[in-house]
Amino acid sequence: MSILISHTEQATLICSTNWKALLKVSLQLSVVPITMPTLMNRSCTNLPVATISKVSGLCHYHQAIFVLQYLNRKREKLSSKFYDNTCPKALSTIRTAIRTAVSRERRMAASLIRLHFHDCFVQGCDASILLDDSATIQSEKNAPNNNNSVRGFEVIDNVKSQVESICPGVVSCADILAVAARDSSVAVGGPTWTVKLGRRDSTTSGLSQAAANLPSFRDGLDKLVSLFSSKGLNTREMVALSGSHTIGQARCVTFRDRIHDNGTNIDAGFASTRRRRCPVDNGNGDDNLAPLDLVTPNSFDNNYFKNLIQRKGLLQSDQVLFNGGSTDSIVTEYSKSRSTFSSDFAAAMVKMGDIDPLTGSNGEIRKLCNAIN
Repeated sequence: MSILISHTEQATLICSTNWKALLKVSLQLSVVPITMPTLMNRSCTNLPVATISKVSGLCHYHQAIFVLQYLNRKREKLSSKFYDNTCPKALSTIRTAIRTAVSRERRMAASLIRLHFHDCFVQGCDASILLDDSATIQSEKNAPNNNNSVRGFEVIDNVKSQVESICPGVVSCADILAVAARDSSVAVGGPTWTVKLGRRDSTTSGLSQAAANLPSFRDGLDKLVSLFSSKGLNTREMVALSGSHTIGQARCVTFRDRIHDNGTNIDAGFASTRRRRCPVDNGNGDDNLAPLDLVTPNSFDNNYFKNLIQRKGLLQSDQVLFNGGSTDSIVTEYSKSRSTFSSDFAAAMVKMGDIDPLTGSNGEIRKLCNAIN
């Protein structure tokens, strides 16, 4: 099967470790007749830089669809005013529902911020993390870094139901996740920011991508820097976003090794306190919780960074941010200035929300966040 393609295109294929950055395209809508293996080769280390211009004629159907989807995804810009006319009460409805949820359980603020983060890092900010298993979907909820870990789905489902009751089929689940993260921060004393809107919901999931694209509690600094860089976020933004661990809790299974290894980068008293509810034996107390910030676990502040300087980071992936490496100075700066951290965190959240959104005619507006239409 083939499809007729416009001949007015100019495009450049650039080899990159990020396949979504392979194409730099002109503003004119068109496609290029290059093979899918070339497009999908993520390392691209042995491919030459190829410049393709003024192409015409027939392209294979799947090549055409792939590039058209890429072009459409990048064409539409997000806007904070996206729902001003189509659903003017959307943001206030979301805000009220999130305030209610967080007032019932303060931990939910951290869970909703994390849910947005785990969504954006797997095939973009498209609400794919919300999809349940089905005949056509392998849910991201089953990924190692999500299973029995990410939570807050019922809150998002409730928000979606309320928004659907006033504006059926208008507001995407992806946008609800983005707004819920902002409103959760505000609800626990954290910064606010202007959320750009207009994302659409995916009709696919990225279970296979989740294991590779989501950070692990065991990650070292180099791995974290590389992972965030692959999403377009620099080292300072990585440290700022890690500061969301100023709220929330972690399961024993994620910090057991750190508190029982008698390492030099953990405060002995802190380790001793954490061991009381996290025994050394695997399978014993795995789901017991501990606050990521022992001092102010329910307030969004900069104590997380002060804890790191005192070697009281709960997770290994926290403490590596202050362990004689390149990010020590950023941690120190944030520990001294809550306002600097808050400002940087807000800016980084806006930037993270821009990771590969579906816009225009791509994707859909789901009726239920946990299932495609």
